[in-house]
Amino acid sequence: MKIVSSSDWRDAIAFDVPVLVADVVPGEPTRCVACGTAGELFERTELWAVKHRHPKHHGGFVRFYCETHKPAAAPPPPAPVAVKRARTAAPRAERRPSSPKAVAVTDRPMRTMCPDCFVEVSAGGDCGMCGAQVV
Repeated sequence: MKIVSSSDWRDAIAFDVPVLVADVVPGEPTRCVACGTAGELFERTELWAVKHRHPKHHGGFVRFYCETHKPAAAPPPPAPVAVKRARTAAPRAERRPSSPKAVAVTDRPMRTMCPDCFVEVSAGGDCGMCGAQVV
C-alpha cells in the first residue's frame, strides 16, 4: 500500500513567498495568525498567505497574515559558484595505477581440483568436502 498526501490549493503556493489569499482560495473574511483570535476579521484581499516549511511534512503548512505582520519574501537561493582547482601534475615516475591490472583467465595459475567433488583443494592437497588426498 502506498500512502500519499492529498492534493489541494496549498500545493500551488511556493514556499516562503507571500501571495494574496483571494488569489489562491476564496472564502469568508478571516483573521491574521499573528493577531490571534482576538484580532479583527480581514477580507481575503487584505490577507497574505505564506507557505512555511515543516520538518516532518514535506508539503509544509500555510498561514494567513495581515499587512503589518506579513513576513518578507525569502531571498532567492544563491547561485552555485564554480570552483577552479589548481591541477598539480605529478611526475610520471611517481604515478601509480589506481587499481591492479586485471589478469586474463589464461594467465592465472591452474588450481588443483578434487576429481570427485569438483571443489578447489587446500594448499596441503586435502579436499575439504570428501577428505580425499589430491596430488
